[in-house]
Amino acid sequence: MTQALTTSQKLKQEAKIGEILLNQTSLTEAQLREALAIQKDKGGKLGDILIQKKFLQPHEIIIALSLQVGIPYLKEIEVNAINPDWVQDIPIAYARQMEILPIALDDVTVTVAVSDPFNFQHLDDLKVIFQKEIRPVLCEGRVILDGINRVYERIRQSIMSEISEEESEEFQYDLEEPVDLLEASENDAPVIRFVNNLLFRAIKDKASDIHIEPYEKEMVVRLRIDGVLYDVARPPKGLHAGISSRIKLMGELDIAEKRLPQDGRIKIKIAGKDVDLRLSVIPTAHGERLVLRILDKSSVRLDLAVLGFDPETIKHINQLIHKKHGIILVTGPTGSGKTTSLYSCITRINSIERNIITVEDPIEYDLKGVAQIQVNPKIGLSFASGLRAILRQDPDVIMVGEIRDKETAEIAIQASLTGHLVFATIHTNDAPGAITRLIDMGVEPFLVSSSLMAVLAQRLMRKACPNCKEEYTPQPAELDNLGLDTNVFGGKHIIRTRGCVECTGTGYKGRMVVHELMMIDDEIRTLIMNKADSSVIKKEAMTKGMITLRQNGIQKVLDQVTTAIELVSVTQE
Repeated sequence: MTQALTTSQKLKQEAKIGEILLNQTSLTEAQLREALAIQKDKGGKLGDILIQKKFLQPHEIIIALSLQVGIPYLKEIEVNAINPDWVQDIPIAYARQMEILPIALDDVTVTVAVSDPFNFQHLDDLKVIFQKEIRPVLCEGRVILDGINRVYERIRQSIMSEISEEESEEFQYDLEEPVDLLEASENDAPVIRFVNNLLFRAIKDKASDIHIEPYEKEMVVRLRIDGVLYDVARPPKGLHAGISSRIKLMGELDIAEKRLPQDGRIKIKIAGKDVDLRLSVIPTAHGERLVLRILDKSSVRLDLAVLGFDPETIKHINQLIHKKHGIILVTGPTGSGKTTSLYSCITRINSIERNIITVEDPIEYDLKGVAQIQVNPKIGLSFASGLRAILRQDPDVIMVGEIRDKETAEIAIQASLTGHLVFATIHTNDAPGAITRLIDMGVEPFLVSSSLMAVLAQRLMRKACPNCKEEYTPQPAELDNLGLDTNVFGGKHIIRTRGCVECTGTGYKGRMVVHELMMIDDEIRTLIMNKADSSVIKKEAMTKGMITLRQNGIQKVLDQVTTAIELVSVTQE
């Protein structure tokens, strides 16, 4: 099938559908001209503009499309006639985004309800899945979405009522199977199966977090995959109490306490893999909200090149981490991969000759040969007190999970000045901002300038799905809308994504680091001593060759690793 339509083909189609709408509906020529003018100015589909302007109803557009392309029109979908097995291999997120639903199947043909007859990508995907000819029928998007929700709801109900023997065997808990005495009833077994299946799916889909959110009349389960949350289930609200109690039991929390926030940790084995889950429970107006952070030890890749660092940056980092003393800061927002980058640096220098000790909150992954201390404020073990204790253990290398206050910052800096190599993270938007943040905390500028060797700022950017990415040349109007420089991207071949089964319709698969590394030299040390603003420090660093987060992201777009839209969303200026 053809993968894309040329501009001239699209214009001919728009002209043809305009004629059909004038002949078959109440649309006037003045209304059509107004809609075409809006489309020329702002882009978008002609049908969507006509609906937004309330010139036509959605079903009128669909009927006109049906006449234009010669595809049958279907007013309603007979959901009860759809076998849930037909959609088992189609992720719900993909089905919803593409607005597709198989409605009939025979030996040679699959009949599929679609809302956009010109998007051939999903028809090709379905042909691969079913290994049959695809026969599209046109249907309103809202009707298809309603059908999707009802069909997938039947699948969810069957998942909750039974789980296959094979998956049951894959779940081996480190603790004995707890029995919920407060909720003891015949409904316990389906709840346990539902929780097991949810954990299995989250780990299989490489999710980083599971969100279980109760609302007034429903419960929503969402997974965070590649930094973005997706709906995966909407179980009956009546199951919420059982699911909440089950997960709290696994995390060894007090299931009777529903008024206070609680934190716990769950250790499980799935298919031979050790997986840690950090559990957070908070009370809300409609019940307890649970978030589980997944720490899959087997999936972490502690290699700077695999994480997305370029060879030049890796060369500089290698020089820094083999120094005998000094402090290296890694900065960025929560969930930007700072700890993973530090683990990668420590792994590179970890040897029998070095005594490496970390103080973290929490310990995300176990590092062989490294002493790791878990912060516990309840018993007075803070970053500062843990750091003081570490200094009495004759360390060569120290890692501080996060510098949150003046006390921790000063101890870390003093350690770096007394012959220790110190790694630490701090929360700022860019590398120069870390310096002003330390000074704002109350650390003396001369201590910062004399101890700091480099600051690494980073973000995580989604990688384009290799299966559905396509090359194109962006138009000036698109670049202007995105706030991108036409001199940088004008005439260049970059990529965009369509969404496919492989990436569950998102267009992205996996993430990588975008970064800026600011090396501290004599000129920058002078600026630090003079309490210069971070913008002044940034300009000086750029004159010395520092590549900013934005510039690094632009290069990844030009290298066709990610899209321009992802660049703008991650590195907003």
